[in-house]
Amino acid sequence: MASEDIAKLAESLAKTKVGGGQLSFKGQSLKLNTAEDAEEVIKQIEEFDGLEALRLEGNTVGVEAAKVIAKALEKKSELKRCHWSDMFTGRLRSEIPPALISLGDALITAGAQLVELDLSDNAFGPDGVRGFEELLKSPACYTLQELKLNNCGMGIGGGKILAAALKECHRKSSAQGKPLALKIFVAGRNRLENDGATALAEAFGIIGTLEEVHMPQNGINHPGITALAQAFAINPLLKVINLNDNTFTEKGAVAMAETLKALRQIEVINFGDCLVRSKGAVAIADAVKEGLHKLKELNLSFCEIKRDAALTVAEAVEDKAELEKLDLNGNCLGEEGCEQLQEILEGFNMAAVLGSLSDDEGEEEEDEEEEEDEDEDEEEEEEQQQLKERGPEEQESLTPKKIIDSQDSAPVPSPPVDVATFLAFPSPEKLLRLGPKCSMLIAQQTDTSDVEKVVTALLRISSVFKDEAPVKTAVHETTDALMRKAFTSATFNSDAFITSLLIHMGLLKSEEKIKAAPSLYGILMTLNHMVQQDYFPKSLAPVLSAFVTKPNRALDSCSFARHMLLQTLHQL
Repeated sequence: MASEDIAKLAESLAKTKVGGGQLSFKGQSLKLNTAEDAEEVIKQIEEFDGLEALRLEGNTVGVEAAKVIAKALEKKSELKRCHWSDMFTGRLRSEIPPALISLGDALITAGAQLVELDLSDNAFGPDGVRGFEELLKSPACYTLQELKLNNCGMGIGGGKILAAALKECHRKSSAQGKPLALKIFVAGRNRLENDGATALAEAFGIIGTLEEVHMPQNGINHPGITALAQAFAINPLLKVINLNDNTFTEKGAVAMAETLKALRQIEVINFGDCLVRSKGAVAIADAVKEGLHKLKELNLSFCEIKRDAALTVAEAVEDKAELEKLDLNGNCLGEEGCEQLQEILEGFNMAAVLGSLSDDEGEEEEDEEEEEDEDEDEEEEEEQQQLKERGPEEQESLTPKKIIDSQDSAPVPSPPVDVATFLAFPSPEKLLRLGPKCSMLIAQQTDTSDVEKVVTALLRISSVFKDEAPVKTAVHETTDALMRKAFTSATFNSDAFITSLLIHMGLLKSEEKIKAAPSLYGILMTLNHMVQQDYFPKSLAPVLSAFVTKPNRALDSCSFARHMLLQTLHQL
């Protein structure tokens, strides 16, 4: 290491905070690649008697540095809190699992008994969960109370691995007479979707001690929400439920409302941007009215709630003496509805708890109401299609008992699938069932002279993207066949294609009313593959980069996929 580098490291370490059993290197931007780079950090750790908390956030730790830091931690049996978020900036995803394995093994060897593990903001993906899987199953985590994995890109696969590890930890710790008693679980922005959420719901149902659950922006629809609701019902100590920016619809909202009736300690409900709609809001209002006397915050903003339902929610909080905030912004009340809402709360002497209504969408017109009904019908039809493909076990809802005691059931034969069926109601299972010729079939049956048809087909294909190998491969191969055919056609307008795609992604405004894709994760991950292929016009890369860089709520909810695409575009 050069002398100036040593001087810089020494200066950073001079800022190291020590106190209360905590050693902090937080936010020092240390670049620890080699064992030599980590020498000063190791020295601080080794010389710290009674180390209970280690903060490594805001630095970047490589595989070799992690190994030597781990060696120093093998003697720190009193370590209880690992604040290791944002610890792998600029690292390849392949570097993170071995680094985590080294650190986890050290904690196991030391005989540590962790209370808190924070690995948030580390974009390690599903493979990264393997890096701390053994740690979670070990005696070091039998005492774990707080697990924070926000914005890690775990995906469905990572969610399933995590759920299995938590169940194993509970089983082993219970055998020793001290069951895992997890209190706080954080896993926002991880693209867990229904399957990942359902797997975690099974774990939550077994654990039963949760006090806070934060799972915003995970692409969870009503089947996953329902599974979570049933698991929450078996966690009577729950105080905080944050499922912001998932998609409840009426079914999920009603299921969650039933659970809320059984919970007595709830203080914070954050269902903002969850599309609970009016019927769902009324169901939640009923639950609030019946109990929840400790409620401090209720967020139902941006949920397509109409005036009468919003007023029902307001009336439900009349006797909630501890309520500090009611957020109904971004719904469909209209000017008169907003005034009525304020009047109701003023009548309860609770005007101060009402949040801003500045983003109210106004009262819906009749055609918009009809469109909402059509959306519900489409969801129902798609659900029925998906149920036809599943075995009896998957079709049954996960009741609290089934979450704990699921039983195997033989799957029924799957009906045949054609390209039209897949494009109408896309799912990973349908794509795989099209067989090895799926890429050729879809490319053949898509009119690539029509830009809109190509964009629609691409969005349908990418919507089923998963990090699991068979599905990922099928999506990539099908995309390649379709887009190679399109881009190599003399009549295909590439500029019109990118413009239409950005409009459908909700990144570019259009004069026509076009419904944006509900989730951008799949298309972002598919574009990350597309832009690296020889058929993709490099002239489109700057345009794509410019729009993906702009601030956007839909993009913010897919920060991992967005980061991956921007990184690839930058390297082109």
